Amino acid sequence: MTINKWMLPEGVEESLPPLSWQMEALRRRLLDHYRKRGYQLILPPLIEHLDTLLTGTAQGLEQQTFKLTDPASGRLLGLRADMTPQAARIASRRYADQSVVRLCYLGTVLRTEADSLGGSRSPRQVGCELFGLAGPDGDLEILDLMLKTLRLAGVRRIYLDLGHVGIYRALTARLGLNAAEESALFEILQRKSHPDLAEFAQARRLKPRAIELVSQLMDLNGEPKVLARAREVLRAGGAAVEGALDALERTVLELAKVAPAARVHIDLAELRGYRYHTGIVFAAFVPGHGREIARGGRYDGVGSEFGASRPATGFSADLNELLRLGRVG
Repeated sequence: MTINKWMLPEGVEESLPPLSWQMEALRRRLLDHYRKRGYQLILPPLIEHLDTLLTGTAQGLEQQTFKLTDPASGRLLGLRADMTPQAARIASRRYADQSVVRLCYLGTVLRTEADSLGGSRSPRQVGCELFGLAGPDGDLEILDLMLKTLRLAGVRRIYLDLGHVGIYRALTARLGLNAAEESALFEILQRKSHPDLAEFAQARRLKPRAIELVSQLMDLNGEPKVLARAREVLRAGGAAVEGALDALERTVLELAKVAPAARVHIDLAELRGYRYHTGIVFAAFVPGHGREIARGGRYDGVGSEFGASRPATGFSADLNELLRLGRVG
């Protein structure tokens, strides 16, 4: 078998002029903007102890993390697959004396597999994380930063998906599911399969009224006016559901002021990152591109593993993808 030594691993790419110069110009443009908005730049290491990398927000990243043994200590190390957990560690340990911490980052991450078919295994991840600011104000700040990032990259015609994992959490808490059952239910909701949900409920003899509320989530998607319908059909969900819908409504109203050109879509069954997200989640799309180009959400309680639990929200994107899709001057 002949091996071409010049070939790169699948899903790994390099940048050459003029693209590399365009990428550097965009990098500077974004970091300058984040600095003006009060965000501090961090440069975490590419490699860390594996147990540190896989805490908190990174619990679902184990399969995507390259692992190796440190010859100096014998401990298992990991190559970062996402910079958000590193930002959480830094905020907890280096900025524990500050009530509100704003951090930004930009660097390569490595993954054993791409997030989607045809995706990169070595994204140049750019993002911002906001620690210590609870509620819609923090969510709106991060959403505004994400949309501004896309505009600075020259990305137009942005479609924004909004959801809230707190609704799903509140409704499923009544079902008394174990971890395996909850995972199975999550997969059913992602497929939006009513027959599979009915079969799931019957096999476990779940209360019809409780599972009916979960079933409603599959159909609660569309323009922001669907939130009014959600209030009606989920009225029995309790205060937690009502509070989540309040947060979504306020977010939609404020987005209309700061980003009137963004097309907002609501999907209450969209649960990306639900295992660590705790509130509003969001993703940006553009026409003709089958996968999200930026994503984020709220993940309160982050940092508890490092001794400084606090509310948090943030977003990230792949600089390579933004450059391909945008029109940067």
